[in-house]
Amino acid sequence: MTTPPPGDDEKGNGEKGDDVPPEQPLPPAYLPQPPWYPPPPGYPPPPGYRPPGQYDYPPPVPPPWQPHSPRISVGMVFLGAFLYMPLNFVIAFAVLAMSDGRGHGTVVLGAVVLALIAFGGGGVLLATGKANGKGLGLGLMIGWAVLSVVSVGFCTGLNPELYA
Repeated sequence: MTTPPPGDDEKGNGEKGDDVPPEQPLPPAYLPQPPWYPPPPGYPPPPGYRPPGQYDYPPPVPPPWQPHSPRISVGMVFLGAFLYMPLNFVIAFAVLAMSDGRGHGTVVLGAVVLALIAFGGGGVLLATGKANGKGLGLGLMIGWAVLSVVSVGFCTGLNPELYA
């Protein structure tokens, strides 16, 4: 069996349109749907939902264990690390000037002072609620640690045998 020529129907009489079924309506899923948001004026919300702002619960509050902002200024971290280095240089120079043959007591005192500045002052600044203070405090601590590692403890007094 072959297909009929164009324009010819199944009956073969040459008339068009005899073999086209009548047009059927579209199923409901293919019909245009109204947009859900924003709903038209006066359109009720879906069952079980209330309009925004009419809920039974209050807005969320921050937890009590987090009284301060958790943000830290990254720029201040770098500034604190770089500010610690000249501060360490001045204190280390003063410690070396005072320790002219007196033993390791002044070196230990200088190491304690440097650690108190880095961790005591840095901890106090880190406990503040401001992002800049937190960044500066963390930077002081990072500056102490970096200088201790790079200088093998010489600049921060961790290795007093180098002073002998």
